[in-house]
Amino acid sequence: MTGSQQVPYLLRAARGEVLDRPPVWMMRQAGRYMKVYRDLRDKYPSFRERSENPDIAVEISLQPWRAFRPDGVILFSDILTPLPGMGIPFDIIESRGPIIDPPIRSQEQIDKLTPLDPDASLPFIRQILQTLRHEVGNEAAVLGFVGAPWTLAAYAIEGKSSKDYTIIKSMAFSEPAMLHTFLGKIADSIATYVRYQIDCGAQVIQMFDSWAGHLSPQDYKEFALPYQQRVVQQVKATHPDTPMILYISGSAGVLELMGQSGVDIVSVDWTVDMADARRRLGPDIGVQGNIDPCVLFGSQPFIRDRIIDTIKKAGNRGHILNLGHGILPKTPEENAAYFFETAKQIDKLLVSA
Repeated sequence: MTGSQQVPYLLRAARGEVLDRPPVWMMRQAGRYMKVYRDLRDKYPSFRERSENPDIAVEISLQPWRAFRPDGVILFSDILTPLPGMGIPFDIIESRGPIIDPPIRSQEQIDKLTPLDPDASLPFIRQILQTLRHEVGNEAAVLGFVGAPWTLAAYAIEGKSSKDYTIIKSMAFSEPAMLHTFLGKIADSIATYVRYQIDCGAQVIQMFDSWAGHLSPQDYKEFALPYQQRVVQQVKATHPDTPMILYISGSAGVLELMGQSGVDIVSVDWTVDMADARRRLGPDIGVQGNIDPCVLFGSQPFIRDRIIDTIKKAGNRGHILNLGHGILPKTPEENAAYFFETAKQIDKLLVSA
């Protein structure tokens, strides 16, 4: 076995190697579309128990690995997981999503927040990541993930999911100094959390700024980008060789700005053509994505053609095949399996296509 073969395939792509096929995994690949997950969820109805109990979280993380052998195995967790360690408690209610009560609305609350100490507040993360590394060996890369400062601040300030983000935007536009203080505290704690995940075994980190796509480019440059950069700069100062990925849903209007964050790879949603994304980001930034999750409800020939189209446009260097968002709950498992099988045989399919 050569040295390059001992490095997980996804890691080789993230580092910019030219490969015969792109590595493949799916956002939200451990989850509701799989019967084994739904059965386990029925047994353990609390999301926080599922994600913070190491044995359960490892089992859920490995369910798609056992079924499909993706090139990436991602930690089963939530972007809000580190918040209690900063002094922001939350709960996740199955039908309603995350709830933060009381939400962060005052300078006094912000002043009381504490820097994150992952070993004290998140010891289960170490056990989960170390176990995943042991279980998959070099056959797949283990991915960690975090929420970006703007998105975590939005959850904390809104107190729940939102469609219009009026509360955090009102703070941004009427009390920007207070919001900047909050974003800075989150960024520093998230950088600590990323470094902790890497030290515990994560080989690649994906940062989700899920709600930053709802910002205008002008506001993204003020309230999202500087804090993405703050996280990346702190991580790269201590772990320069760990690839980082940035994902934003609805990112077509800020794609070039995402490339300024300092990450190695930009995860592209399906509203941007992959060839266009390549042009806009330039040759030095890798891409991930970007197949519409609803494609997996189509016929197998249709799924195959979309995979071929995306891979041709992305090229053979610095591309990780993925969906443009998380896999949807009612996706047929056989189509998920076909997605992975096809992606792994793509070098043969491209010859005949």
